[in-house]
Amino acid sequence: MILVIDTSSARSVVALVDDGRLLSESVKTSGREYDVGAEVAALVPDVRRLAGVAVALGPGSFTGLRQGISYGLGLAMGLVAPLYGLRSLEVQAARAPAPAIGVSDAGRGRVYFLTPDGRTGLTEPADLPQEWPAVGWLKTGGVNLLPEAGLRPYGEAAARVVRTAREVGYGSVRPEYMQSFGGLL
Repeated sequence: MILVIDTSSARSVVALVDDGRLLSESVKTSGREYDVGAEVAALVPDVRRLAGVAVALGPGSFTGLRQGISYGLGLAMGLVAPLYGLRSLEVQAARAPAPAIGVSDAGRGRVYFLTPDGRTGLTEPADLPQEWPAVGWLKTGGVNLLPEAGLRPYGEAAARVVRTAREVGYGSVRPEYMQSFGGLL
């Protein structure tokens, strides 16, 4: 079983996945009150059963990313288990039943995006590519998102993405902070 942690966007998630399947998940509003440790303890009472930990690397805010990555890194190190890095926008896009743009808040009313053809960017909501629908959890308005009811649960999408995720060394985790994401363009 692999524990997935994502604290990179407007909602935070811990999910338990196994062999490409979602076993359970908890999705809650992100913020100061979000307690990764409590959510993990409720989902996985015995963490020694975990075969690995996957963390969302962003893009996202400094504090949000650090919260999930730090917890996941510490847990993986303590278990001497593999640590996998997930691209937050890739997991969001994988929630859609057809090709879609993964989006996330970038602050100041802007959004980060990842298109199905691999383009990344930082833009105003009105300037998002229009070829595909958008999927993500935003505080920012102005983005026509696919309805949640028609999307896969986050954990199910993460279970698919983690199959091809790269393992990252404990000392080489590189979050994509809001400021650094622009360098990917």
